[in-house]
Amino acid sequence: MKILRLTLLFSLLILTALLIVSCNKSGSGSAVRKPVIAVIPKGVSHFFWQTVKAGAEAAGKDLNVTIDWQGPASETDYARQLSIVEDAISRRVDGIVLAPSHGETMVPIVERAMKAGIPVTIFDSGINSQNYVSYVATDNYQGGVVAAERMAKMLNGKGKVAILGVKKGSVSTDEREDGFRQTIEKKYPEIKIAQHLYGEANMALSADRATDILTANPDLNGIFASNESSIVGAVRAARQKGLAGKIVLVGFDATSNLIEEVKAGAIDSLVLQNPYKMGYEGVKTIVDKLNKKEPPHRIDTGVSLLTKENVDTPEIQALTREPGK
Repeated sequence: MKILRLTLLFSLLILTALLIVSCNKSGSGSAVRKPVIAVIPKGVSHFFWQTVKAGAEAAGKDLNVTIDWQGPASETDYARQLSIVEDAISRRVDGIVLAPSHGETMVPIVERAMKAGIPVTIFDSGINSQNYVSYVATDNYQGGVVAAERMAKMLNGKGKVAILGVKKGSVSTDEREDGFRQTIEKKYPEIKIAQHLYGEANMALSADRATDILTANPDLNGIFASNESSIVGAVRAARQKGLAGKIVLVGFDATSNLIEEVKAGAIDSLVLQNPYKMGYEGVKTIVDKLNKKEPPHRIDTGVSLLTKENVDTPEIQALTREPGK
């Protein structure tokens, strides 16, 4: 009887041990590491980038991947963005979604990542290479064309305008400025472009440059500002000069404050992108690539124009809704 009890006890101990091992294996199997995708914008301060982040995080949730969001404080800090990409490569992330701060500077690091087997999707701003998974962005040149057509309409095809740009070498804004300038020069010979200055993606500096433009050209009729910081600077300068609502300001991108300026008449119109879609589709292209699917090499996220007349329409509201609201 004693031997039987010992045998039963021994069998029970073995069964318990087997159950523990089985549970441990099951636990480790269920905790499968989710792919990590580094999403690296040009900067993190502007409303535009926060909307990109919201789209990327929504894709991460829907597609069961981890989003590692990091970017430089300033859109012109090329060295910092380069360092963030290098770190992502060294950590062996599963994919990178990058908005290159410069079309040339970022080429070697992108090609290095691709060579290392880390797929890279480019978003928002182009790069002087075709060695990437997909390019997800607005047709920025077309955005500049839309801005030029609006300016020409508001000036009845005649007048004197200026361009307040961002920084030479930033592909997205270079394309917007080229689209605006070339459309004006080709289609509207009675509109003269008096000046083209850069605000370096800085609101205060953009305001200073806009003030310089307005001071040097007292007969100016309009300014095209090619990004968020540029149009903020342009409207500040116009107000300081007592010219808000008297000159035509056409900008690019929208925040709640800029929309209020449109409603108040200080800004005529804003060319809109779809940053949420950029973030979402950028992540999705990498997930597709990891799943052995081939995403489109180019995804156009569209261009719209916000004016006082259409600001409250559902279509425009969907593009300007703040993240989390």
